[in-house]
Amino acid sequence: MTEIRTPRLLLRTWHDDDLAPMADINADPRVMRWIEDGSVRDLDHTAEDIERWEEEWDEEGFGLFAVELLASGELIGFTGLSVPEFLPEVMPAVAISWRIGSQFWGQGYASEAAHATLEFALQDRGLDRVISINRVGDNASENVIRKLGMVPERETAHPVYGYPLRVHAIDLTEFQA
Repeated sequence: MTEIRTPRLLLRTWHDDDLAPMADINADPRVMRWIEDGSVRDLDHTAEDIERWEEEWDEEGFGLFAVELLASGELIGFTGLSVPEFLPEVMPAVAISWRIGSQFWGQGYASEAAHATLEFALQDRGLDRVISINRVGDNASENVIRKLGMVPERETAHPVYGYPLRVHAIDLTEFQA
């Protein structure tokens, strides 16, 4: 798997010692508010998530990167690519997503990591199009999506939870590295 360095971040493979800090992020109701049904996740669920994310790297050649601060080595969350099978109407597609611990919000880390991931998707993995799916009302994610140059493509509803979702997209011809 590829490692990506940005001015402040390292996007890398998952390590065993990432489980506890990622579980802490997943246990924060502010972080999880816009994800699935808004429920927090415990250590066991986080371990299952990480295992699934690692499998996606093997199966797809891309996945979710652990994101750490270069200055301290501290895990701050993830960013990466996945196949959004939960939303069949957008398939086939590859989606970019991120989850950053609330103590790291407002510092541009999500945008920095997401931009590096989008560049990886379009230039390294040869994808010609990437989407992002966010829950309507999640303005922080919407701001990151706009900074990436993605444009709204459609609105739909989550097939399980029913809340409104917005799908954004960008293709290789629109991406500014």
